[in-house]
Formats: sequence, C-alpha cells, structure tokens
Amino acid sequence: MSDAHNANKALLSPLRAALYDYDDDRVSAALDAVFAPDAEVHLAHPFEDLDGPSGLLGEALAPLQRAMPDLERRDTIVMAGPDPYDNGWVGCCGHYTGTWVGPFCGIPPSGQQAAMRFHEYYRVADGRVVEMQALWDLPELMIQSGTWPMGPSLGREWHVPGPAPGDGLVPGPRDPARSEASLRHVVGMLSDMVKHPARPVEAMNLEHWWHPKFSWYGPAGIGTARGVDGFRRWHQIPFLAAMPDRGGGYHGEHSYFADGDYVAVTAWPGMHMTVTGDGWLGIAPAGRRIDMRSLDFWRVERSPDPAGGEDRLLIRENWVLVDLLHVWHQLGVDVLARMREVSASRLRS
Repeated sequence: MSDAHNANKALLSPLRAALYDYDDDRVSAALDAVFAPDAEVHLAHPFEDLDGPSGLLGEALAPLQRAMPDLERRDTIVMAGPDPYDNGWVGCCGHYTGTWVGPFCGIPPSGQQAAMRFHEYYRVADGRVVEMQALWDLPELMIQSGTWPMGPSLGREWHVPGPAPGDGLVPGPRDPARSEASLRHVVGMLSDMVKHPARPVEAMNLEHWWHPKFSWYGPAGIGTARGVDGFRRWHQIPFLAAMPDRGGGYHGEHSYFADGDYVAVTAWPGMHMTVTGDGWLGIAPAGRRIDMRSLDFWRVERSPDPAGGEDRLLIRENWVLVDLLHVWHQLGVDVLARMREVSASRLRS
C-alpha cells in the first residue's frame, strides 16, 4: 500500500538537498519541480505574501545566500501527515547557517558563522506544493549581530537543538495508529491549556501532559524554558498577564498533523488577542487587537506500561516560532528601524 505522506516528504527532498549545498541553478530548478507555479507563499514579516516560488527565491532565498555565500540548510525535523480536512502537509524545522558577511533585511553581518531558525510547512496536492507557511527567526540574527533593539528575553537564548533522540527526520512508512495517539495527546494538552485564565491554573493539568524534563524552545526574544515552572515563569505568566483574552486557541482554522512521535500545528494566523496588560516582551498596554502567527512542533515520548497496557505518553520537547516582528508591527513598532538606529549608534561609537 502506498504512503502518500511519505511521498510528500520525498517530494521535498530535492529542494532540501539543493538548499543544503546551495546553488542558484539547482535551487531554482528544485523550486520549479516541487511548487505549483501559483502556489501561495506566506513568509514572516517583513516578507509577507510572496509571488509564488519565484518570489520565494528572488525576495528571500537569494538575498539570504548573498548575505551568507556559503549558505546551507540543516533540517532537524521533517515529518508529514493529514490535517482534519484531509490536506497533506509536510513540516520542516531547522536552521539556515553560513558565514554572515553581508546585510540581510538590513541587519548588519557579524562576520562569523550565523544560524537562523526556520519552521516551514508545505501543503501538497496532486504531487506539488500548493501552499507554504514559513517563519524565519530574524530576531535571532539581530541578537547574533549585536543589534537587538527590544527588551531582553526572559528565557534562555542559545542555539536551539534538534530532537534529543536524533530521530526528527521521521522515516516512512507513516504509522497511522502511533501518529493518531501522539496527536490526541497534544490536542488534549492544548484543550486543557485554554481553560486558563478563565479557570484556575490547575485546570491546565500540565503535569499530566508534559514530561518533568520538558523543554519549550521559544523564538528569539522569548527564549527557552525548562519544565512546567520554567514555562510558566519565563513565558506563560507574562503572556497571559498582557493578553488574558487570547483566543482562536488551537481550534477551527488550525491544521494539525502527526507523524510517529511528532505533532505539528499550523494556522495563518493562529491566535487573536488584545494587548491590555503589561509584562510581555516589555510591551506597554496598547489596547490593540492583534493576530499572532505561530508554527509549532511537539515530540512525544512513550513509556511502556509494565502491565502490558497502552504506552504512557508525555510531551518532552516543543519547538515554537512566533512572528514577533509582525506582533510589533501591528502595535506600531518598526523593530527593523529601531535595529538600524542601534546599528548606526554602534558604528558612531
């Protein structure tokens, strides 16, 4: 029996290979072979919606390669599966890396090896990519260039690792039963999370869903948090204090898909909220309604039941990218302009 989702991962292989050993002609040919000509391409702010694969190449990939001439792409997660609407998705997580010698999006180069996290989701139909949703962690590059213009991260800023077991390039064939069990666990956790703050914090039941050594890998500007206490302290409490009405939370327009021990969720955007409180990213209460784009991956670990029952599932790792530049943009803050001021003052000193 053929595995359509494994075939979708294979469809992306030539593009991933061309981006690993970046060559203009190979990348261009791979994009033409993999993408439908009229594919929707959604990229993080300030890129926004691009004109199909040609726009992705001309406005994003080629400028990145000019900034890092020895550019390479390193995937740490590649997984695939169907969403609730029977669309086929491929999710990829990793870094673009290279020697950073030229500006990118106006961010001055460090002259050293740099790494920029990416989460890229591809919707496939009839053997071609028809939609791409992607977040590139540009704030991570600002930190590496020494031109970070906003408030300090509460979590740990570091080079976010790939999956601890090293099995993120999920091999086929896809295991539907294992994948569905992983998906049910993550969706159950998210359903409990949105019970708070309307109900006490205990309603989230996080200790039931998460491993004691759980790692939450947030975007640059938020950072990494460890365990339930670290997650609440360094991300969730400030987040909910600033935006207690956060909604759209992981229902309706969201597309979940799972592959073995890995689960992904995508929506463009995924959450809606009003900034009414203080404490998140140093943002003052603005009273503005905003949308938030977030692309997430989870890894579930299984502990065998000694009695021979079902495995106990716990979430061990969660990779999260949020389009923070888009958040600030909706609040009237041009982070890239502030970064240019930081850069100019550094050059004058």
